[in-house]
Amino acid sequence: MMVFFHSGGPVMYPLLACSFIVMTVIVERSVFWIKTGLQRNRPLVNTVLELCRDGDWEAVRLRTAGCRDFVVRILVSGILHREFSMLKAMEAAAADEAQRMRRYMGILDTMITVAPLLGIFGTVTGIITSFEMLGSAGIAHPETVTAGVAEALITTASGLAIAIFSVFPYNFFNAKVERAALEMEKYATSLEIVYEKLQHKENGTRTAVGPVLPGACHR
Repeated sequence: MMVFFHSGGPVMYPLLACSFIVMTVIVERSVFWIKTGLQRNRPLVNTVLELCRDGDWEAVRLRTAGCRDFVVRILVSGILHREFSMLKAMEAAAADEAQRMRRYMGILDTMITVAPLLGIFGTVTGIITSFEMLGSAGIAHPETVTAGVAEALITTASGLAIAIFSVFPYNFFNAKVERAALEMEKYATSLEIVYEKLQHKENGTRTAVGPVLPGACHR
């Protein structure tokens, strides 16, 4: 392996750094999504919506205390700001969650682009080295050219290998973010509908009872 690495020339060092960065991001994101999956509590999400239908806000507060489910956090944010702007509060909370889920994805995307370019750069430098050796040694000694050709091929293969290895987890993590965003949007919309129904119900009850007229006679 070390012989293979040294045969690739100086460009192998930035390629090695790219591979370490890719591995670090993949491990960190994998741990993040495993923890996020373990923190999910879908029954509690449905329970929160049921309690909101009855307007039992104190029960919601008690049931969601300490919960780390990202959907529950968004719903709670909307409930806390229900008297002002429930929708905007949930949008802001969802944006924070989405940003947390997309963390380091730009780095992985950059490595997918940079690694093949570094490989091509190594190919160019390897071919230049081959021509220089061929010019100094002459056609009578073609074996001197093999070092430059090896450098050119090894860097290209290494850059492509890093990009190929990175693109699968990159797409997987992006798909996870998209699914989470759809789930946040679905439950946020459900809560908004439930709250609007509750508001109409309360307004209808007040209308049915009617206002109490000042100075009315009591018998």
